[in-house]
Amino acid sequence: MFKKVVIANRGEIAVRVIRGCREMGIGTVAVYSEADRGSLHVRMADEAYGIGAAPSRESYLVIGKIIDVAKRANAEAIHPGYGFLAENAAFAQACEDAKITFIGPSPASIALMGSKIESRRAVAKYGVESVPGTLDPITSDSEARSIAASVGYPIMIKASGGGGGKGLRFVLKEEDLESALRNTRSEALAAFGDDSIYIEKFVEKPRHVEIQVVADRHGNSIYCGERECTIQRRHQKVIEECPSPIMVPDLRRRMGEAALKVVKAANYYNAGTVEFLVDTQRRFYFLEMNTRLQVEHPVTELVTGLDLVKLQIRLAGGEKLPIVQGEVAMRGAAIECRIYAEDPENNFFPSPGKIMMLRTPSGPGVRDDSGVYEGWTVPIEYDPLISKLATWGATRDEAIARMHRSLREYHVEGIKTNIGFFLEVLKDPDFSKGDFDTGFIDRWRASRRPHSKITEDDRSFAALAVALFHDARSREPSDTTPQQTSAWKIDGRRRSLRTGDGI
Repeated sequence: MFKKVVIANRGEIAVRVIRGCREMGIGTVAVYSEADRGSLHVRMADEAYGIGAAPSRESYLVIGKIIDVAKRANAEAIHPGYGFLAENAAFAQACEDAKITFIGPSPASIALMGSKIESRRAVAKYGVESVPGTLDPITSDSEARSIAASVGYPIMIKASGGGGGKGLRFVLKEEDLESALRNTRSEALAAFGDDSIYIEKFVEKPRHVEIQVVADRHGNSIYCGERECTIQRRHQKVIEECPSPIMVPDLRRRMGEAALKVVKAANYYNAGTVEFLVDTQRRFYFLEMNTRLQVEHPVTELVTGLDLVKLQIRLAGGEKLPIVQGEVAMRGAAIECRIYAEDPENNFFPSPGKIMMLRTPSGPGVRDDSGVYEGWTVPIEYDPLISKLATWGATRDEAIARMHRSLREYHVEGIKTNIGFFLEVLKDPDFSKGDFDTGFIDRWRASRRPHSKITEDDRSFAALAVALFHDARSREPSDTTPQQTSAWKIDGRRRSLRTGDGI
């Protein structure tokens, strides 16, 4: 086993990996930009090295700096987390060249699955069906028109190297095709350095369901259930759960077996995720493979009892999978909400700043993977994710109830968050029934009744008024036994005013 591991990331995922390493008795090395000098992952690691200025292109994305830190710290391995260099084949190759273990798949697997076109070709050889469309890059507008006409509108134009909602266009009719092609190519070149694109048939009212897979270097592989990732905003997941509300044993088996065919097609080892679109008839289509640990991995861990980070580390060290497929058990249900520093009332605009007060939820079935602390300033340079709140219950209803309770306990001051947004979504009848598709959030927002915007000053004044009122009431003489209003109850009323919940 490794004695020391570099975590080439920041925020909550760096903290998560540090905790896993610590439980295994492995030393940890953090890297940080100037903006992250005082961050939680730096405080928690055994060692920490600065790697440059705040912009990620000058720090977290500089391969040479990460490799240099590993050499200086005498670390045997590097865990990339997710994002930044996690799915960068050149980074995995640089680790290999430096005789440092990359905790993830091979450079070849990353490169193959990183190309949406090449990956579709590869899995097709193993009988895994993709969404109807092209297996080759579109070379001209005339070719695009011909293919679009053959598969039928509406269609999706996608960048071959795309991901995270970038390099993606929905085209409803032929008149919009030319501009969509031009804009997708331009965005793809800017974001991924590759302007190759392809066309897919648009699947109406799809669900986004992904299968967690784990494989070792000895040819053994398993799937560990699924995650429902359909609740998305701007093609970014915001709520995930395990198991999927639509799942039945036969469908899980067939999707799991298809995911393991993708593992074989990619000659894949370590942890990964195979993503599928599922239509209204429960037909499923290969979408892509994420060759890393997923943001939403906690819900799988809560339901299966597996520690995916520890598995990643052990498999990277050459160990065999400790379990076989028949030993993978799923118990209960889990749900995750991504807590962002953003303002839902201002089109979810990022809300960086200093966290003046922080109270996180706890109690039965609650897990909060966080990378922040009270007094920390959320920087503007990075993704505004501050934590991943996950809850487990014996049933889906219990998991949702615990999430609702936990969100009401979650209290942040100094920055705006999307906590109130989640509280409203969880109340939606369709969400409660599990009846939704990838367009759910857009329809939900469009259907909301207009309401007056409450400013922070209004909330502060109202909270103060409530507190003063109840404090005065508690001091009034009474013919009955006096009953002081508890500080907890007063704070709960303040919370309702701040979130808008209950108003």
